[in-house]
Amino acid sequence: MSDYYNAFEMSPVPAPGPDAVPPEPFRGIYGMPAFVTIPTSDLAASVDFWVRGLGFFELFSIPGSLVHLRRWAFQDVLLVQAASAPEQAPAMSVSFACVLSQVDSLVEACRALRPNSVDGPRDTPWNTRDVEVITPENARIVFTAAKPFDPASQEARNLEAVGVTPPGVGRGDNEEHA
Repeated sequence: MSDYYNAFEMSPVPAPGPDAVPPEPFRGIYGMPAFVTIPTSDLAASVDFWVRGLGFFELFSIPGSLVHLRRWAFQDVLLVQAASAPEQAPAMSVSFACVLSQVDSLVEACRALRPNSVDGPRDTPWNTRDVEVITPENARIVFTAAKPFDPASQEARNLEAVGVTPPGVGRGDNEEHA
């Protein structure tokens, strides 16, 4: 028996598909299981890009010090005032889920605000469409949208090769990976 089980009901991410609808922005207060803290030398410019370009909203702020941004539940970012920001984007990235219907508008909004900030979209071997954005703080942010699952696709074969199969198909609960 595996220690892994289907827990999709606790995620705000909708099932992949051409008609997938993103959840509404989540305005509830909760204990954050994870969040990202990003230093910025221009808090106002950073907030503007994250809100108008990336689709976050301002949950709350401590003027001149911190702005708590959010999109969906569990997609929390703290922008904190700093003397300077890194001059280059790091190799590390932070990824946020989105749905396919959001990809093009996200690319357009970010390019309108910062023309050279976007790389992609590009399709991945693990069945997502990803867009990489370099923010004003030089943070490397990836928005990733699951594509509809096609069992005859190369992506499905890639996933099956590492033991990931769709529910009800193949090796059951992937117990060999437990």
